[in-house]
Amino acid sequence: MPKPLAQPVTIRIRIGMGENIAIGQGKADLLEAIGRTGSISAAARDLQMSYRKAWMLVDEMNQCFRTPVVLAAKGGLQGGGAQVTALGREALERFRRIQAKASTAIEKDARDFRKLLLR
Repeated sequence: MPKPLAQPVTIRIRIGMGENIAIGQGKADLLEAIGRTGSISAAARDLQMSYRKAWMLVDEMNQCFRTPVVLAAKGGLQGGGAQVTALGREALERFRRIQAKASTAIEKDARDFRKLLLR
C-alpha cells in the first residue's frame, strides 16, 4: 500500500474583539468571495455554505469593525448585491499579511512538528 502524502501543518489565526471573532480564515475567504461575486448569496454558494451562515458572519464582522466591512442592498427588482468596503479591503489585506508573516515565522517549527504526526 502506498504511503499517503504528508499533509502540511497548518495554523489558523483569528483576531478577536471581545467575545466575537473579527476575522479569521473563513471570514477572510468570505470577504474575498463577496468582492469577487458582488453578492453574499453567490459568495456563500462559492464557499459551499448556507446564505444564513454567510450573512451571520458578515453581520459579526460588521459589528466588530468601526464601520461596516460589507455593505449589502436588499434584493428585488434591482437585484440587490453586496460590496466589500475600503475598510473591509484593508482589513482583509492586513489579515493576509499577518497570516503570511506567521507562516514564515513558524516554518521550521511546523516542519519539525509534522514529524510527530501520522504520515
